[in-house]
Amino acid sequence: MTRNAASVVVLDFETTGLSPDQGDRAIEIGAVRIEEGRVTERFQSLMNPGRRISGFIESYTGITNKMLARAPSCKEVMHDFAGFIGGYDLVAHNASFDKRFLDAELQRIRCDYRGEFACSMLVARRLYPDAPNHKLETLVRLNRIEVNGDFHRALSDAEMTANLWLSMLAKINKQFRSRSIPFGVMQKLAKTPKASVETYLGGVLKP
Repeated sequence: MTRNAASVVVLDFETTGLSPDQGDRAIEIGAVRIEEGRVTERFQSLMNPGRRISGFIESYTGITNKMLARAPSCKEVMHDFAGFIGGYDLVAHNASFDKRFLDAELQRIRCDYRGEFACSMLVARRLYPDAPNHKLETLVRLNRIEVNGDFHRALSDAEMTANLWLSMLAKINKQFRSRSIPFGVMQKLAKTPKASVETYLGGVLKP
């Protein structure tokens, strides 16, 4: 598979807390598959973590214990999601958070994935250094991206992150007159000092 930044799986987890190392679990996964800059497939499911969630998480996400009691197990959902990922590279907003939960949940069922991660939040910090902050909601409104559904629900956040990702690729393509952007360039961009962004992109992207 060509490692093109316009062909990725964009994902988002809702969880019981901040750290799988402290026993927190995923309670919802949402993802969209982008192929050559177009959303071609979606994946969404609640997942039952096997215990009750706090009132704070219920209020923050809108996901209730009653909803989770009827949901399939994390094991069942993650088996299906591993198939959805396939060999695609992965994008998430604050990717270190989602990667930790993806790794932890797949480790529980002894599954793995072949793709690598890029973080849309870190890329946005390089491309929009003057934004008031780099939260997903702020960047969506800054780029006049349509808001579909509720923030802090997995599929809605994944779809808006996907649209933000495509908007950032379009911005780079326009500025540097490039036809396509390798995924590795976006990974490197996320770690490039802000003052060096134009020099870096100008050096690696060819019209």
